[in-house]
Amino acid sequence: MAVHQLSFLYQDLIESIIESLDKNDQETIRTKLLRHNPAELALVIEALPHDDRSKVWPLISTTVQGQVLHHLRDIARASLIDELEHDSLRSAGENMDVDELVEVIDDLPEKVAKAVIGSLDEEERRRFDTHFTYAKGTAGRLMQTEVRTLRPDVTLETALRYLRRFRLSTQTDSVIVVDRHNSYLGKLFFTALVTGHPKQRVDDVMDHEAEPILADTPIGDIARLFEQRDLVSVAIVNQANELLGRIAVSEVLDAIREEADRTLLNMAGLEEDEDLFAPILPSARRRAIWLGINLVTAFLASWVIGLFDATLEKIVALAVLMPIVASMGGITGSQTLTLAIRGLALGQISSSNSRWLLFKEIAIGGLNGVVWALVVAVIAVLWFGNVGIGVVICVALIINMIIAALSGIIIPLVLDKLGIDPALSGSVILTTVSDVVGFMAFLGLATAFLL
Repeated sequence: MAVHQLSFLYQDLIESIIESLDKNDQETIRTKLLRHNPAELALVIEALPHDDRSKVWPLISTTVQGQVLHHLRDIARASLIDELEHDSLRSAGENMDVDELVEVIDDLPEKVAKAVIGSLDEEERRRFDTHFTYAKGTAGRLMQTEVRTLRPDVTLETALRYLRRFRLSTQTDSVIVVDRHNSYLGKLFFTALVTGHPKQRVDDVMDHEAEPILADTPIGDIARLFEQRDLVSVAIVNQANELLGRIAVSEVLDAIREEADRTLLNMAGLEEDEDLFAPILPSARRRAIWLGINLVTAFLASWVIGLFDATLEKIVALAVLMPIVASMGGITGSQTLTLAIRGLALGQISSSNSRWLLFKEIAIGGLNGVVWALVVAVIAVLWFGNVGIGVVICVALIINMIIAALSGIIIPLVLDKLGIDPALSGSVILTTVSDVVGFMAFLGLATAFLL
């Protein structure tokens, strides 16, 4: 119930902002925006038509504009940046925390980026440079570098007194323990801190087994680690075991959401950060590429059909039944492809178990192929009164569904080996294979045995 209420809340807010824009009532918009945090304001900005975004932006408090910019998706952020004055962007950048600035800096105009970086003090610049030592999509780029640490030789009483001086994140379940050389030693969980005797040393109650993560670890691996170990936060270290920062569950959840969005959109041939309210021409250009690729594959399938035009002229019933063969193969392959992509994303598929998985999917495709091929064959015989057509479509369906299941495993494995995202192009290749094999098997068998 709360989810639906939240959805209606944003819908009402967006509708009221658009109405106020039509009336040029800026004060009403400014008042409404003050009631929401930066992440919520980013959602509002993304839900507005492109031309309205630059009108609403100046009405957002300058103290949070940088955080709003950080929370926007990449393409929505880039689109808004193109519309804003450099002074406004520089002000937003200078109000960002270093960890937020790292994710935005590449999208800023070069002059603005240099000005914002130049405004950092020595400590902030050191933290900024630390982030850029590591590639995008790794722990080093995503981590928070401003963390509180303790030494192992202090008492819990001293540790508590020290920590009370700071405002800790709500997603902090522990404090990282380091030696005087900043080498990682372990974590002191808050449960141990508040339940231990005040005179005990940190070293006596800390968790020495809490493992850190290397800064060059891909964020996908980190997400799986958080899920498997039910983590709230984890320390990030370099190869020398020196503490660099930490990653909290919020950053991991954002990464998981972005990965899920990317996979879903890529399977439809869209970019991972497709902006729903982007301008018409850029959106059309991005989508046109995959429409063109799909057109090529459609012509390939049509060419295969054209090879059997004489057969189709003599047996019109084949044209009626052709879509069934292609559709059943496509669905079979799509089911396997989806599971394979998910397995690769979760790290469940490796060279040691891929052969077993391959045989399993072939068996499933064959079993379902036999069952549904018989059903379709009976319907075809009753429909057209021709036993030969029933036998041909039965065999063609079995062949196509087995090949489709086989392709659903092989295609993502091969693409993954080649360093190509299976979610981006796997479905296009699979559709081509299932159509071509289906039409070739059905029409080829019909030509051989019915004419």
